[in-house]
Amino acid sequence: MSKFSDNIVFLRGTKNITQHELADILMLTRSRYVAYEYGRSEPPIEILVRISKYYDISIDLLVNVDVRKFSIDKIIELPDNRIVLPVRVDNEGNDQIEIVQQKASMGYLNGYSDPEYIEGLDTISLPFLKGGKFRAFPADGDSMPPYKNGTYIVGKYVENLSDLKTDRTYVFITTNDGISYKRFQFHEADGIWVRADNQFYEPYKIPLTEIKEIWEFACSINTKEYGPDEFAEHHIQNFISEIKTDIKQIKEKVGARN
Repeated sequence: MSKFSDNIVFLRGTKNITQHELADILMLTRSRYVAYEYGRSEPPIEILVRISKYYDISIDLLVNVDVRKFSIDKIIELPDNRIVLPVRVDNEGNDQIEIVQQKASMGYLNGYSDPEYIEGLDTISLPFLKGGKFRAFPADGDSMPPYKNGTYIVGKYVENLSDLKTDRTYVFITTNDGISYKRFQFHEADGIWVRADNQFYEPYKIPLTEIKEIWEFACSINTKEYGPDEFAEHHIQNFISEIKTDIKQIKEKVGARN
C-alpha cells in the first residue's frame, strides 16, 4: 500500500466512521472509495481536495508523509505553499525533537522541506518543552559565547516575523548562511538586523528573501565541558571590543569638531 492509502485508512479510524459513511460524505460509491484505501487506484485531484478538506490536512501531507507517526492535531502551516510541519510523537505520545547533527547541517538547507529527510533525522524527547514545534541545531564558531562547537540549540518554530522579540536569540535558516544562531535586533521593510554576542563581529542585515525558517531559543544542550579560563578569555575579548568602540567614538567626535 502507498502512504496515501495507509493514511486514509488511519485517518478514517480517527473519525470512527465506516467506509460507506465516508464514501457518502465524499460523494463517492463505496467501491470507488475502497479502491483508494486498498491502493488499487489513485484518486483524481478533485477527490484529493475533498479528502484534504474533510480531514483538514494538506494534500502534500496526505500523499508524502506517513501521518501515523505524527500528532495530527498539532500541525503548523508553513508559508510559500510548503508542506505542513507536523509534530512528531513517540509511542507514548511524547513530542519528539529532530536533531540536525553537525554532519547533516550542510544538507539541511536542501532537505528542510523534504518530509523523508526530516523523518530520517535522529530524535530526542524533552518533557519540559511543550506547546510548539521544536528542533535542535548545532552551534558553530565563536560568535555566540558561551555556546561553543558541540553545543545544540533547541529552537521553537517561529510562524510569523512579527513574533520576533528584540534581543532574543534565534536560529536563522537562510540561503546564504545556512544555519546561524544570532540575536535579533530590529525589522526593516526588506530585512531584519541581527548581531552576534561576540562583539568582534559586526551586526548585519538578513534580506527577507533569504530567510527560510526561524527558530526561537528554547534551551541548549552542551556536549563539551568548559575550561576554567574560557570565560576569562571572553571577558578580555569584550573589554578589547569596548575599547575599540570608545576609540572610534572619540575619533568621530574629533573629526566632527574639525
